[in-house]
Amino acid sequence: MNYRTLGKTGLKVSEISLGTWQVGGKWGSDFNQKSAEEILNTAIDNGVNFFDTADVYSNGLSEKTVGKVVRSRSEEVYIATKCGRFLDPHTNDAYQVDVLRKFVENSLSNLGVDRIDLIQLHCPPTEVYYRPEIFELFDKLIEEGKIRNYGASVAKVEEALKAIEYPGVSTIQIIFNMFRQRPSELFFKEAKAKNVGIIARVPLASGLLTGKFGKSSTFLKDDHRNFNREGAIFDKGETFSGIDFELGLKAVDELKQLFPDQNLTHKALQWILAFNEVSCIIPGASNVTQLQSNLNLDSSSVISTPDMDKIRSIYENYIKNGVHHLW
Repeated sequence: MNYRTLGKTGLKVSEISLGTWQVGGKWGSDFNQKSAEEILNTAIDNGVNFFDTADVYSNGLSEKTVGKVVRSRSEEVYIATKCGRFLDPHTNDAYQVDVLRKFVENSLSNLGVDRIDLIQLHCPPTEVYYRPEIFELFDKLIEEGKIRNYGASVAKVEEALKAIEYPGVSTIQIIFNMFRQRPSELFFKEAKAKNVGIIARVPLASGLLTGKFGKSSTFLKDDHRNFNREGAIFDKGETFSGIDFELGLKAVDELKQLFPDQNLTHKALQWILAFNEVSCIIPGASNVTQLQSNLNLDSSSVISTPDMDKIRSIYENYIKNGVHHLW
């Protein structure tokens, strides 16, 4: 495992870390405690030292399981969690300092720790980024010893650029993959200048970039890849990176032709790691087999410049017009 510095936090985190949205159960299926613990322990066994969770994942069960496993291990493993998505309605007005403080207190309890390594706003409405009192709360929580660092998980590049104007923001979590390339433009440059760590989420475009789906692929009733393609429940950009499923399949076919007989998942992850501004990638895993596939990545294998150019061309031909201006 290779490690990179997570911006101004100074933490050395595994390039391939772990997102825990679906840990312990596939999207749309129930949480499985035994499976979740197996995935987390296997990740640590293989050098993963950074877990990203959230209070809303499985209604707190993800946080509780991550905390339990990390506390049981001798290795130093960093925990990032997120807050805000429990707000209903999820509006700018609902974001209040006392409410967010309570969310952090609840996460501390769920995780069973005295201090959270990284707390992140969980894709709040854009207006929240223009309210200094929200970010001042996290500065106070650092002073109180309840959190080590704070950042934001954002939906849009605009939000990322606004968030890093606050000097206390140490990290930005953002969707970045072969089908969501806009962050690598202005935002990466600005983040690097301010020493802000970048956590790349949805690296496989909700599984599209594994190359394992086809037109006949189906998803469980409660799987967001089934019900949220048009953003019915949350931002559609979180599902298949916001692109039309069948159009995505056509772009994937082009990628398969570019990398015949090669693991497309690994190519998708290698593509992200080609950007040194990225601190880590947080692919999810609903079972140990998926986790080990991600961890078997040979990060020393570099995609050639001509192939990087071809990937860019595929993005511009199929994807850019539909997503580039939205997120």
